[in-house]
Amino acid sequence: MALIHVDFYAESLDLATSMTVLLPEEGPTPPPVLYLLHGLTDDHTAWTRYTSIERYAADHRLAVVMPQVHRSFYADEAHGLKFWTFLSDELPRVVERFFKVSDRREETFVAGLSMGGYGAFKWALRQPERFAAAASLSGALDVARLQADDDRPHIREVMDRVFAGRDTAGTGDDLFHLLEGADKAALPRLMLRCGTGDYLFEQNERFAHACARAGLPLDSEFEPGGHEWSFWDRHIPRVLDFLMKG
Repeated sequence: MALIHVDFYAESLDLATSMTVLLPEEGPTPPPVLYLLHGLTDDHTAWTRYTSIERYAADHRLAVVMPQVHRSFYADEAHGLKFWTFLSDELPRVVERFFKVSDRREETFVAGLSMGGYGAFKWALRQPERFAAAASLSGALDVARLQADDDRPHIREVMDRVFAGRDTAGTGDDLFHLLEGADKAALPRLMLRCGTGDYLFEQNERFAHACARAGLPLDSEFEPGGHEWSFWDRHIPRVLDFLMKG
């Protein structure tokens, strides 16, 4: 695998930004591609620093794109930058321009952890035509609940900066609302994993129940584990297996 650090100017952000990219040196050309999203306290280097994603991706001859989005919740921030526009519109065009990777839906995937799990499902639910499959590990899946009930100072700061008091419930930033209007036939395959000792376990369990009520297929499992890299490194190979099996 080639490990590439890319610094580039993003027009939607009006800012220079970065991404880490893994490219297979052998296999199909163009290779399938996974957009792999980071969590709230991480950056675009986290997956390669704390997991063996390079080795796992090599087994599948899979390109992996890991963008930098800071603490944005993959949204167009009220007091900040347009990270949703960057992610969902500009980033795929930049990747296509810089690298020879597949642009076919059946070979395009998205996944992430924590805030990135939320971002992955939001992208998949809002643009289902783009992805064959999506996965969330320990996702912060209920932003409306975080906004209303989580009084931790760093969460309050993020919610205030990103959403500026705008109630996200019932909007395009609310995954539960997106599930209600989802077209079962159009959705990508969805996978969810979360540890039973994770502080986000209850959100993930409710998301699984919401999918069941809506009749939307979801590959979900819960097992002992916390909000930690040992859990995510153990599960990311299983995520890749799920994504690629189609």
